[in-house]
Amino acid sequence: MSNHSQTITPSTSTPLTGAALKAALVGTWELISYKVEEEESGALIDAMGDHPRGRVIFTQDDWVAFNLEGTGRTPAKTDDDRARLMQTLVAYIGRYHIEDNQWITQVETAWAPEWVGTQQRRTVTVDGNTADVITPWRLMPNWGGGQMSRSIIRFHRAS
Repeated sequence: MSNHSQTITPSTSTPLTGAALKAALVGTWELISYKVEEEESGALIDAMGDHPRGRVIFTQDDWVAFNLEGTGRTPAKTDDDRARLMQTLVAYIGRYHIEDNQWITQVETAWAPEWVGTQQRRTVTVDGNTADVITPWRLMPNWGGGQMSRSIIRFHRAS
């Protein structure tokens, strides 16, 4: 069930933490929206377009697989095409653990080699079948032109 035009509004429910958050996350989540906020300008952009697709899968035994793609991706015909496709992809796999209202992934494989061996921290609020995720401010390898940004992501439970 996709509702890609859904606007992100903060949840008013009490944030889940610890074991309750982990229990709520286990399963498969479908990407609904992916916005990027630029720190310097405060601009909110659709870095992944208006109909991104993707999934994040959390397992009970502490693995997370994250694959998100931008709108309108088509097969590459040239090396330049392949390079542009990297600007609309975020993908990584690793072991995760929960601290308070965050999941922290120890990245084992990633679309961006500089992420391998790093910890990726995400603040998450689960409200029923919706999960809102905010990253810390950081430099992204595929957008932002060297400026600090953070991602604001919404998922809907798929299973």
